[in-house]
Amino acid sequence: MTQTIVGVLRGGTSSEYPLSLRTGAVMHEALPEERYQTKDILVDKRGVWHVRGIPVDPARALSQVDVALNGMHGGVGEDGTVGRVLERARVPYVGSRPLPSGLALNKIRAREILQRAGIRMPRAVSFTHSTSIPTGEMARAVFQEFGPPYLVKPALEGAGHGIQHAATVIDLSDAIGDVLDSHGAAVVEEYVIGDESTVAIIQEFRGDALYAPPPAHVILPQGVKHFDFDTHHNATARYVVPSNFSRHEKVALIDIARAAHQALGLSHMSRADIILTRRGPYLLEINALPGLYDGASLPPMLESVGSSVGEYLQHGIALAQSGR
Repeated sequence: MTQTIVGVLRGGTSSEYPLSLRTGAVMHEALPEERYQTKDILVDKRGVWHVRGIPVDPARALSQVDVALNGMHGGVGEDGTVGRVLERARVPYVGSRPLPSGLALNKIRAREILQRAGIRMPRAVSFTHSTSIPTGEMARAVFQEFGPPYLVKPALEGAGHGIQHAATVIDLSDAIGDVLDSHGAAVVEEYVIGDESTVAIIQEFRGDALYAPPPAHVILPQGVKHFDFDTHHNATARYVVPSNFSRHEKVALIDIARAAHQALGLSHMSRADIILTRRGPYLLEINALPGLYDGASLPPMLESVGSSVGEYLQHGIALAQSGR
């Protein structure tokens, strides 16, 4: 049997570099050797591509690659940059196209699209460095829209990086300033209380156009109130799947994840983070590139339905090679 050469892209310039290395390692290990030959392509923190430890230009790195798996979380891996490189090289790849992927990563742009589609999200106000008012006035503007507590999130970061909690409107001014200084754009979000959950969407899997394994109930470590950088990187959250959510709640969670996937025009797969409240589910954000590293939420969701990371990746490869 002729082996398919799979380029596994990992690393990248974002704060999620360590998670990307771990997802890439899982990708290498999960594909059966009798069918696939993996080619390790590392993009370092400066954006330089490497093969076998040697710096090369992207076209050289992608030569002889039949299909690519992108394991680069955040930054150039998800903002559309790597997708455009792959398309210029005419290498089919697993995952969303450049524009939808970039929209999903951008919390401000994604929110505009998702809310126009009627998807319920926590209330939020966004600011950038070009917003020409002091942070104290920004805080007061948010307070006029909704009360504390607040979460202040960088607009273009994932994995909980840079999120700040502001218990009062007095704390909010400094939190906004810190996020703007570090990241250039901030989303101040209403703190919604409920059960954290996550839902995966897989295109054309098991006879379903947008298949969803059972939603996972996210159990955060003692004393942690929301996902943050340490929770992601230290893999300290637990994912209970199957969960104790009612059938009605599970359907509602899956419905909002599917709607978000379609509203942003995502391809192949996605993962939605959702808060389930007494009033129903609220979408927090949607990820175009779900993590596969040890401690990520997708592997246990796959295992709960008798699937595996290997089956999931092979399915994605088949979709990419078929042009779907």
